[in-house]
Amino acid sequence: MTADGAVLARAREAAAEVRDPELPVLTLADLGVLRGVERDADGGVSVLLTPTYSGCPAMAEMRAEVAARLRDAGVPGARVRTVLDPPWTTDWITAEGRRKLAEYGISPPGAAPGRQAGPVPLVLSPTRHGTGPAGVRCPHCGAADTEETSRFSGTSCKALWRCRACREPFEHFKEI
Repeated sequence: MTADGAVLARAREAAAEVRDPELPVLTLADLGVLRGVERDADGGVSVLLTPTYSGCPAMAEMRAEVAARLRDAGVPGARVRTVLDPPWTTDWITAEGRRKLAEYGISPPGAAPGRQAGPVPLVLSPTRHGTGPAGVRCPHCGAADTEETSRFSGTSCKALWRCRACREPFEHFKEI
């Protein structure tokens, strides 16, 4: 590996280890928000992050933690850039990330809904109580007999669900 390749690998490894501030069981790599590490035209290093949504309140903390980890890894002066296109989707969560969510008691998302390229449509219609994506399994007992109790939970990317089989509440990571 070249010296340049070693610097990029070290930068990627450092950035990949940063934990998501809202879901500390996941790293940025697990969550799929770590888009890449590259050399800039001026020879600097940039780490590319894509937020889960454009108003994500955790982005400032993610950027600061990545920058600190890069300095600690011997990559001072590296930039942390936000990349919005293409927009993040829950399909980018790794298999390891999905496993960690389930072990943590959060139902991982299913496949993200398909959409055409271009602006993301904003749908403001209400969701009826107890409705939601089919096939949400309880992370505690694995049962599929579940119901949504609240469209929102501790973070905007999760909803609150209840298992009818084991009667335990749990969070479900929404399909985005």
